[in-house]
Amino acid sequence: MAPSATTSSPSPGLPPPSALNKLINSSTPSADHPTHLHHLALQIQHNLQHQHLWTSLRIHTHCPLPSAPQTPLSRPLISGLPPQRVYIHPDEQIELLQREHARKKSRRAAGKADGEDDEEKEELRPEREWVLPTHLREKWSLRKFGEVFDGIGTVPPEAADEADEDERGGGEEGLAEVNKWRTTKRVLLATLDDDSTVVYYIVHDGLVKPRQN
Repeated sequence: MAPSATTSSPSPGLPPPSALNKLINSSTPSADHPTHLHHLALQIQHNLQHQHLWTSLRIHTHCPLPSAPQTPLSRPLISGLPPQRVYIHPDEQIELLQREHARKKSRRAAGKADGEDDEEKEELRPEREWVLPTHLREKWSLRKFGEVFDGIGTVPPEAADEADEDERGGGEEGLAEVNKWRTTKRVLLATLDDDSTVVYYIVHDGLVKPRQN
């Protein structure tokens, strides 16, 4: 009696690649930086866009300063526009509180209760921010942070869509307007963990006046 043939069921197919994998696989790394740093920047950019609703995101590989054009940065950086203000300078915070106090005093003099005319309440416009993609396993020093700050300006350059908006008269929204209180360079330190968790910290270039509580 001939032995019966055995058949094996086909192995299940691999799951389809994620949107992040598709983004990484379709990108071309910069020749000036290691591939893993480019992929790290892409992952942080994806997190900012889809988890935190940032817009006008760009990856920078070269210095944007006129004094050092086309000079490679120490590592890829990201710039983008958050949905709301990330940082308020302490002196700006005091000025906002003083203006709010003056508005309340004016409303009371006009016989209006607090809370009326909420449309008069001042809203802070978002500002473009620098983002520094890092991994939790990296070891950082003041020298490495200094190299990052040396390659950037106080405010990131405009994205193309923001420039087009300004040409159409959309500059009134102030997305690219330089805040008079923004005089110190800062980056948003984005730290990626092995489980894809990303945490963000504000890092300033030098000493900064503490905020008021």
